[in-house]
Amino acid sequence: MKKILPILIPLSLLVVLFLHGKNQTGLPATKAVVYQEGDLQPTETQRKVERLVFGILSNYHYRKIPVNDSLSSKIYDAYLKELDPNKVFFLASDIEEMEKYRLTIDDQLNEGDLTSAFAIYNRYQQRMKERYAYIDQILQKSPDFTLDETYQPNRDKATYAASKEALNDFWRKDVKRQLLDWKISGKADTTALRELKERYKRSEKYMARTRSEDVFQIFMNAYTESIDPHTSYMIPRTAQAFNTDMAQSFEGIGATLRLEGDYVTIMDLIPGGPAFRSKQINPKDRIVGVAQGDEGSFVDVIGWFTDDAVKLIRGPKNTVVRLKLLPAGAGTGAPTTEVRLVREKIKLEEQTAKKEILTYTQGDKKMKLGLITIPMFYRDFEGARRKESDFKSTSADVKKFLTEFKAEGIDGLIVDLRNNGGGSLIEAVDLTGLFIPKGPVVQRKQSDGRISQEVDKDPEQFYDGPMAVLINRFSASASEIFAAAIQDYRRGIIVGEQSYGKGTVQSVVDLDNYMNNEKEPVGQLKITLEKFYRINGSSTQHKGVSPDFALPSAFSAEEFGESSQPSALPWDMISPTNYQATSNVNPALISKMQASFQARLKTKPDLIKLKEDFERWKKIKEQNSISLQIDKRKKELDEQKKKPDESQAVMDNIAGSDADVPDTEKDKKASTADKHAKDTYLKETQQLLADWVLGPAPTKVAVKSPVKK
Repeated sequence: MKKILPILIPLSLLVVLFLHGKNQTGLPATKAVVYQEGDLQPTETQRKVERLVFGILSNYHYRKIPVNDSLSSKIYDAYLKELDPNKVFFLASDIEEMEKYRLTIDDQLNEGDLTSAFAIYNRYQQRMKERYAYIDQILQKSPDFTLDETYQPNRDKATYAASKEALNDFWRKDVKRQLLDWKISGKADTTALRELKERYKRSEKYMARTRSEDVFQIFMNAYTESIDPHTSYMIPRTAQAFNTDMAQSFEGIGATLRLEGDYVTIMDLIPGGPAFRSKQINPKDRIVGVAQGDEGSFVDVIGWFTDDAVKLIRGPKNTVVRLKLLPAGAGTGAPTTEVRLVREKIKLEEQTAKKEILTYTQGDKKMKLGLITIPMFYRDFEGARRKESDFKSTSADVKKFLTEFKAEGIDGLIVDLRNNGGGSLIEAVDLTGLFIPKGPVVQRKQSDGRISQEVDKDPEQFYDGPMAVLINRFSASASEIFAAAIQDYRRGIIVGEQSYGKGTVQSVVDLDNYMNNEKEPVGQLKITLEKFYRINGSSTQHKGVSPDFALPSAFSAEEFGESSQPSALPWDMISPTNYQATSNVNPALISKMQASFQARLKTKPDLIKLKEDFERWKKIKEQNSISLQIDKRKKELDEQKKKPDESQAVMDNIAGSDADVPDTEKDKKASTADKHAKDTYLKETQQLLADWVLGPAPTKVAVKSPVKK
């Protein structure tokens, strides 16, 4: 059963909204529903909450979507996908029977009627019980691994099974695939059968623990996320976890997790945390096992609830936890990787900006480049409220670094915002102000159409030299505001990938303020209220920020980012505001640098290799056939081991810079050049700054021929 946790970029711009409401009374009576023994049923409180959330979204959400049959259909599809994303539980006959609910959900929302939600879930629960019974039956003996069969793990384009027999065939092959890989790894048949039985018994036990509030949350999020992917309802248990994660005052590895299908999946990494610094863990990696210490045995967590897996992963600081991961994009049955992490106390305020001096040589000329890595936009709001002169903030730390860089005599500056999910809007504005004389930084539009501006009023330009801002697909929100302003003011060049495209602001509403007579907490609603726009009038929503110099990317907009969300608010434009662009960057300069850059993309070995690695990685993800014949499967696994490790190239460039944070004893002894040797994005950004300062280098790059032995 899915336990939905927040899936927004965790450091997105977000404020807490306290509203005062009134108790929900006078709900209309719903038609009688007959529940079978063992069926879950909605509570009266949940009916009230459904109606309350409907009213808030209808009146306050930025997007005014009509509640009609079209929305009802989207909610229905989203709910089925949340319950059975791989189409391995419901039968085609179930879908045909439940189709009657498709166009009734909109009518039920305002009435507090949860008939459709629980009727669909109870059928789902029935089918899950049948699956577990069948699996127990086929695990009575080891399958025949000499039969020439294949298994297709990716069922995105699959249809619902027409019969139980067809569904049985899928599950038989899925079980056989797991047993086969264990057999090839050296595990005895009897041991594999016993352990797989235990895995499914555990999953069945978790399913039995599901409560009506879990069903209610899944259904409500099918509703909220059909309006906007960053709007969500949280039951009290999830709200508490969300608030804890926002405070980041726990001991662990620094990652946000969510259950997707049977896998506890890495959604986001907290900058500076153990998982982030390992450079071995990426968003969408799936955790299949957890072990304590260096010697502990792995506990299989496939099919676990997220909060139960978290209990194993979190623990006292300075203790070791080992994770067994199925890499992002890898098909079921692909080789897993093991990562060793030391738990730490995770606090957002400790994930601060870092600086470094890079030496770059072009021909006979050497350059000093300042590198500032900003993992998030942080601000000590309490210290600022007390008017402390030295309260902690991103802009204050960067201002200090720039002073030190001036003393060093840098020739150019790189601001690395890769994987920066956002944070304080004030800091995004203040940081921009260090690089421009003064003026507007971003525009905000509310749901009623009112537009305001966030303005840098300080005329001092703290650094006016050449600068590059490095972004990737996981740079979002406040990062996009800063990068967009630097680009619009022509203050610097933007390098990397198209950014995430999150141009909205959410507020958290405590629903208890509306339901004063309820004995128990009823949860929270996170709701989208505003959109951001660049000073040139373009929204950062959906499109994000497009780099001036686009490097090879492993991620398509259809897979990652705001544009991968079907219900994402659209891109649009408003009138530009008045601002005075600088003369630092002009079309002639960009054109001259582009010519050299485009030539390097075609001739420079590390850029060619990066592009090839990414293309191979994408093709591997698209493969959807696994042999279930033992000799053929062994050959498939051997071939995977022989091929280049494309996933490592992806990880090296996602990880970005992590200045002053050595990961291993070997790293501590490594030179600065060695530390960034695999960071193709950073190396090319240095080259682009050199092109700006010194003029483009010769466009032809010699490629060494293979050495014959």
